[in-house]
Amino acid sequence: MSLSTKYNPTEVEEKWYKHWMTNGFFHAEPNPEKEPFTIVIPPPNVTGVLHMGHMLNNTIQDVLIRKARMEGKEACWVPGTDHASIATEAKVVAMLREKGIKKSDLTRNEFLKYAWEWKEKYGGIILEQLKKLGASCDWDRTTFTMDPAYYEAVIDVFVDLHRKGYIYRGMRMVNWDPAGKTALSDDEVIYKDVQSKLYYIQYAIEGSKDEFVTIATVRPETIMADTAICINPNDERYKHLKGKKAIIPLIDRAIPVIEDDYVTMDFGTGCLKVTPAHDLNDYELGKKHNLEVIDILNEDGTLNNKAQILIGEDRFIARKKIAKLLEEGNHLSKVEDYKSNVGFSERTDAVIEPRLSLQWFLKMDTITKPALDHVMNDDVQLIPPKFKNTYHHWMANVRDWCISRQLWWGHRIPAWYAPDGTFAVAKTREEAYEKLSAKNPTLNEEALKQDEDVLDTWFSSWLWPIAVFDTSVFKDPTNKGNKDLNYFYPTNDLVTAPEILFFWVARMIIAGYEYRQEKPFKNVYLTGIVRDKQGRKMSKSLGNSPDPLDLISNFGADAVRTGMLFSSPAGNDLLYDEKLVEQGRNFTNKIWNAFRLVKGWQVENLQQPSENQVAIEWFTSKLNYSLQELNDHFNKFRMSDALLTVYKLIWDDFCSWYLEMIKPEFGKPIDHKTYEQTVSFFETLLKALHPFMPFITEELWHELKKRKNKDCIIVASWPSASIMDAGILEEGAFAFEVITEIRNTRNGKNISPKEKLKLIVKQEGASTIKRFWSIITKLSNLSEVTFTEKTEEGSGFIVRSTEFFIPLNGQIDVVKERESILKELDYQKGFLNSVTRKLENEKFVNSAPSQVVEAERKKQADAESKIKALEESLKRLK
Repeated sequence: MSLSTKYNPTEVEEKWYKHWMTNGFFHAEPNPEKEPFTIVIPPPNVTGVLHMGHMLNNTIQDVLIRKARMEGKEACWVPGTDHASIATEAKVVAMLREKGIKKSDLTRNEFLKYAWEWKEKYGGIILEQLKKLGASCDWDRTTFTMDPAYYEAVIDVFVDLHRKGYIYRGMRMVNWDPAGKTALSDDEVIYKDVQSKLYYIQYAIEGSKDEFVTIATVRPETIMADTAICINPNDERYKHLKGKKAIIPLIDRAIPVIEDDYVTMDFGTGCLKVTPAHDLNDYELGKKHNLEVIDILNEDGTLNNKAQILIGEDRFIARKKIAKLLEEGNHLSKVEDYKSNVGFSERTDAVIEPRLSLQWFLKMDTITKPALDHVMNDDVQLIPPKFKNTYHHWMANVRDWCISRQLWWGHRIPAWYAPDGTFAVAKTREEAYEKLSAKNPTLNEEALKQDEDVLDTWFSSWLWPIAVFDTSVFKDPTNKGNKDLNYFYPTNDLVTAPEILFFWVARMIIAGYEYRQEKPFKNVYLTGIVRDKQGRKMSKSLGNSPDPLDLISNFGADAVRTGMLFSSPAGNDLLYDEKLVEQGRNFTNKIWNAFRLVKGWQVENLQQPSENQVAIEWFTSKLNYSLQELNDHFNKFRMSDALLTVYKLIWDDFCSWYLEMIKPEFGKPIDHKTYEQTVSFFETLLKALHPFMPFITEELWHELKKRKNKDCIIVASWPSASIMDAGILEEGAFAFEVITEIRNTRNGKNISPKEKLKLIVKQEGASTIKRFWSIITKLSNLSEVTFTEKTEEGSGFIVRSTEFFIPLNGQIDVVKERESILKELDYQKGFLNSVTRKLENEKFVNSAPSQVVEAERKKQADAESKIKALEESLKRLK
């Protein structure tokens, strides 16, 4: 046999992936004769490289798409990448910095030329890496969110939503990222508990030599932007300050003392510094009281001229220096440790700065209603459903979405400004001029300037499930879509992470109902976060994340895929351990060696032994039972359980039991009928395993028998479950317990496996496993099995209340045997007591399901039988 003694994943993976690609097995086209099954990949950033989260997410998608393909569906998995405005621009800026070029020295077009060059060089890396994992995407459909047609679709949507009155431009307090120099939506802000300082600062009262008011703040660097001190009108401590003015330390500017019940009297000192330019709540309070807004920070978080002091200093350096200056001037009464909840940029990890800014927004109150309703009524199912409450809370309390970003890389906002400040939203300059010149006939078209900002990345990716098939539907509301869209949409399953449930998933649902009046997908499978053994999220900064490509190189893609899935329940975090990948590799070796064993047998036209007939009947039922269980797990998106079902079926049931039952004696042939059935079983097992371990299954599929070029397991039919014999499964389980007990007796008594033993069985239990006596005899190396009505001498054991005896002819160590029996007797008595207490509990007996109560009664009877038998065995030792 030419098959290698060891499985070589590198050689096998490269060979079969190329074969699948060459034969077009990944490609899908609308086919009215077949049911469509569609998945759109969560497009990774073009800046990205494969990490453990990608491995888990894409393995699950590939399992689902491969199973659907084998079920005869037109399986379409659309890949692609996201342009990732903030992340990509940061990469390009860093690249230019290395070349000694500043972004500020370039025109927009010059910068974008560098950005596109960077994208072409690095943007496809992650997709190539996914191929190493075995991802069976339809690569002919690869999409990029800034492809020309996609770009145009995004602009069409902006123009359409503005026309509908959903998009507006306004001055608002936004989340500002000083590192990215751009506004962020609320959802792009991550809040963390930070250990800070609470500074108690004294403001002198104007016109008084010794009177002052003390405020508490975590941001002393913003006192130069204060425009009022606010007290609660019900606070008796400060009523005397009403109508007076306070002097800001260090810059000696007078600000009014105002009253508002917004102030919490028992926080800090009960006095609040009001800084409308640098706090959202202060901004609202300032609007109410007509306070001046003084913005003392530049876009990058440094102090500007309005600060009057420390101009050009970074805000955090300024904080320390301001605190020192306040202390030196006797304006700082005390400093306390304080834990505050601080917002950080999801992209750059910079501390967010509230900033008053003119931005573009999308009204969310009306447009979100269908997306909320259809998830709550399970038309779109979230898996696991625990996320429905989180989804409802977010959607019911959603705020308008800030969609503009102060960047150059991305979809440029289609708004055009005239010199007088008027503007028009239009797809082209010509269309904008047509709108504006109607009111201003003297307007010069060349004078129009397009908005400098780009759209939030999520504003393009929320169109993904539609736009990957047809972008033309966004131009014309009467357009019903092309054949691809009408066949593949809505998609079936979306596999993604819970942290982008609102960034992306909810918005795709909104867009689906807005532009197709239909859900974009039927199921949303939410994976957990991949963490290390200590429960920490894997990250480059912690150095706790292995390189997925190194894992594939060391263990093979199949092993890595199974290792990731062994402990990945939907919605719960995965605690990664390399031992799981080693377990996956061991599984590939187990399958490989099982195949080599079977293919190494000499086959002849012999009479089929009766034990082989029983083994085949048993495994046929076991296979059908497991296939039913497997399909049930798939239907419930229990991916880890689905894999474990196949794993146990192959490792335990097929390899450890079935092959051992039929294996011929060394050097002897196997009968043809048993061999052919075993090969058939092997084919079915490979098909059930293929979605999880595509490479080794394809290799062994072709080794099992000679096949045509396109007769591949990737397009073989998914195995279907048929009727099973529950009786033979029960008999088999009983028989395997007996075999295990006999083996344990050998091990415990140091009896060689080659030495034949005699087994005596109490007659009353003999009929329970009548079909399996020959198998028990073979696998336990017994010389004979006899039946008796009485208790016999020898080492005894009990299986399901049936007594078994093995005569040992003086080989037994009486002292050790007594200790063993006493230990088991003590355990069984304790077990019986716990079961009896439960059955004596009337509440349990009356409220528990009848089958549960019956199971407890059976446990009680079994324990009583075992105790009786053990006590008799103990007597025989005397």
